[in-house]
Parts: sequence; C-alpha cells; structure tokens
Amino acid sequence: MGMHDVGAGQGGGQAGRDGMSRVAEVADRAKNPDAQTARLSNARSGPEADELAIHLAGHGTGQLERVPLAAAEDPGLAEGGGGDVNDPHLSLCLVTLGDPRRMTGGYLYHLRMAAAAPRHGARIAFASFPDRRFPLPAIAAPRVFDRVARLRPHAILLDSIAAAFAAPWLAARAPTAPVIGVLHQQPGGIDHGAVRTRLQAPLDRLAYRRASVLIVASELLADQLVAAGVARERIRVVPPGRDVAEPAAGQSDLRAGRQAAFVCVANWIERKGILELLDAFARLAPDMATLHLAGDEEGDPAYARRVRRRLASPDLARRVVVHGVLPREEVAGLYAHADAFVLPAFREPYGTVWGEAMAFGLPVVGWRAGNLPYLADDGREALIVPTGDVDGLARALELLAIDPALRNRLGEAAHRRASARPTWDQAAALFFGAIREALEGAVDEPVSRFT
Repeated sequence: MGMHDVGAGQGGGQAGRDGMSRVAEVADRAKNPDAQTARLSNARSGPEADELAIHLAGHGTGQLERVPLAAAEDPGLAEGGGGDVNDPHLSLCLVTLGDPRRMTGGYLYHLRMAAAAPRHGARIAFASFPDRRFPLPAIAAPRVFDRVARLRPHAILLDSIAAAFAAPWLAARAPTAPVIGVLHQQPGGIDHGAVRTRLQAPLDRLAYRRASVLIVASELLADQLVAAGVARERIRVVPPGRDVAEPAAGQSDLRAGRQAAFVCVANWIERKGILELLDAFARLAPDMATLHLAGDEEGDPAYARRVRRRLASPDLARRVVVHGVLPREEVAGLYAHADAFVLPAFREPYGTVWGEAMAFGLPVVGWRAGNLPYLADDGREALIVPTGDVDGLARALELLAIDPALRNRLGEAAHRRASARPTWDQAAALFFGAIREALEGAVDEPVSRFT
C-alpha cells in the first residue's frame, strides 16, 4: 500500500517506485520524523472505555498517549476543536465498521496509523457504524455523521469496509469535510457471497466518487480500481510497514526435532486456505517439518470447527502447533526462528504477513493469487504454485524442508526485496503526506496550519 500521483498510462509498479522515492520528502514535511515506533495494547480503563492505550517505545510505560476510538470525547478533538485554525494538528475522523480493535490486517493498519499520527502532526478519532447484517448499518448513517460533524475534522477518512453504508448519506448531502477513502478491499468487498458483492459494489463506487483521493493498500488494489474505472491520478498506494516488533525470547526451538519449521500467521477464515495448507502439510513425512499456526481461531466459527476436525486427524498428530492470537513480539519471534512462511490465501488485497516474513529473511509459499505475485517472484524469493494445487503446495513445502541451501537463497533474496519497502513510520509519512496533499487541493486557505 503506497502511492503518489502518476499518469493514467503508468503501470502500478512504477507508481509504487515513485511513491517509495518520496518517502524522505514526505517525512521532511511531517512532525518528528525520527520518532520511534509505537506499541499498541488493548488496555481499557473500564467496560465503557472508548480509548486505546498507546505505549510509545522509548518513552517509558508511564507516558501514554490516548487515541480516541468511536469518536470519544478528547480534549484535542472536543466539539469544534478540529476546525480551530490555531490547532497545530491535522485532525482526522476515520469512519469504519464495528470495533476498530479487531485483529485483521485492515483494522491493524488503521490502529498503526492512529498510533503514528502524533509523530506526524496529526490525530485520528474513530466513528463506527454498528456491525449488523448487511445493509442494516446504513440506517445509522445520520447518527454516525452527526458525531463526525461535531468533531469538525479537517478530513473524513472513509474505511472501505464502511463505504457502502456511508454511500447513500454522502450522495444526498455535502460532507462537512473533504472525504478521503482508505481502501483495503476492492468494491464489493472480499469475504462476501456473490449476491452481496453485486449489491455492495455499486454502493462502494458511489461513496468513492465523493472522495478526493483514495489511499489503497497495494498495487494489486490500485490496478483493480483502475480496471473498475477509477482514474489512476486519484489513487495513492500506501502499503503497510514491513517491520513488526523486536522478537520475544523463548521461541528458538520451533523445529521440535524435525528438519524444518514452517509458520503461518492468519485468521481462520476460508479465503486464507488453512484447510488446504493442512492437507498439503499432511503429505510430508512425519519427521520432515513442524507447522506453527498463529491467528484468531474464531473469525468464522463454522470454518474453525472444520479446521479443528482436520487437526485431530492421525496424519497431523503432534506435528502442528496452534498458538492462537499472539502479541506482535511473539509473532516476530515465530518469524525470527522459523525456516519458511506459508500462507495459501485465495484472495488477499495486500497480505501484510507475507511482507513481514520476507523482512525477517523467510522464503514465502502460497498460491498464485491475490497480492503475493506482486510481493515476490517464484523461484527468487518464493515458491508460488497454481491456485488450489494442494499437491504442488506439498511439493513446495517438501523442497524447503529438505534443502537448507534453497531456503537460504530464497530467504536472502526475500530480505533484500522486503528491505526496499517502507517501515511503518515511513508508511505513516506517506499516509499523512497523501492526506495533506489532498487537502491542499480541497481547501482555499493555506495548508501551513496542518504542517
């Protein structure tokens, strides 16, 4: 996800290279560009608390910043505060769906940007549509946008997961601030059935027509939007950061006496291909490798039951370690001590975990689907097999398990390629730089008060 203005005839890869070349330029415009990466924790002060505690690395645990969620009251974002010309911060309100603390790539992207906002002269408040059955959340649009209006932000950031529910309201009324789309999925969504996708796609496109700029998570998504008729010059690609955290101690023996250790970081939902991974892994000899699964096991309870039944099969006995949801430091520990990363996702707009694993020097394995072919090349940094080819996936895992030289060659290339991608702080510089750039074209007054 990282983009800047390019001509309509330019390819997505060139757009990404142009965007990366401007990291330093955008960082120079942001406040405190050398600030350290934030660590997020889901600490709440009480059952009704609407804030996320952010522990700033290097500042001691006693010094906390509070990023308001659900547009909670905040001294810096009190009603009317966002529009104060004397306010040195860029005040933003991100409109999303449900609890922003969810453990998915899109929500974590938003939380990372909210954590980084003070270091880039900004603050982000969250306003959420209720998470109900489609299309019922749209009923809450008047209440959601009333809360947004009271905050008087300089810009409204519209999450792609909420775009369809905001679309009728935005189409009928002039928004109270410029709208900027923040997209992690193509129009119509990514985890829905065919009927909902057909109904949602035109609503998503309607909402995006009201946005001055669309910040998207990957070149794949940018290409999909262009194919759907969005002008390339309205798109900015801002990818997630490649860095995770310092690895936690105590995870060094992941092989458990076998030849290799594979790690998969993914929530248990069908498009992640967990069942196909287990079927492929079961075809390896029992002493060949240990598989580690990290991620939310309850994202889709029905699918999770199928995964657990498969894990209970004799051909996987004592060969798979299920970790559940882990802190970032422990996920980093898995990356640091594994031999390869595998995620056979069928649809993935970005795949943050692929980039993270590559940054740790891991070869990656998956289908020729989603964003993986944009991140790695088969035989250079990855082993990429035809989508749905379980036999091919098993052969790729076997090759990596028995050939340390191949693992090392692919892993070194993966690390080199990942090192050219932005860190989270650089991604935040691109993110807030793109917003300021959009506001320069959306307001008549000087943008100097935002910088």
